[in-house]
This record gives sequence, C-alpha cells and structure tokens, in this order.
Amino acid sequence: MDILYLLIPLSVVLVFLIIGLFWWALHSGQFENIEREGERILLDDLPPSGSPRIDLRVSPSVDTPQVGLR
Repeated sequence: MDILYLLIPLSVVLVFLIIGLFWWALHSGQFENIEREGERILLDDLPPSGSPRIDLRVSPSVDTPQVGLR
C-alpha cells in the first residue's frame, strides 16, 4: 500500500510530461504538413545531367498522377 504514495505522483508527473511534449510538438510545427514525407519518398534526388526526369504531379481536378518527362 505504501508503494501507491510513490506510484501515483510519478504517474501524474508522467502524464504532465507527455501532455507537455505533445503541446510542444503541436506548437513547433511538427504536424504542419504530414503528407510532405510521404510525397518526398516518391520524388527522386537530383537526376544525372542529360537524362530525362519523370515528373509525378497530381492534377488539381483529378486524383490520378500525371506522368510525363521533363
């Protein structure tokens, strides 16, 4: 029973710490553009010079990607 005197305050401190970290993440822009990383993986790094680059862009009126060469 005496252990509850230690565990309850530690639990409250842990909850406040988690809430504080979540608040910091929200206000520091961690969740501003969550699609950016998903799109970044689809794009290549800089292409070798002289080679065509495939362009994957989503048309604003259609949800299917437009594939073309630059």
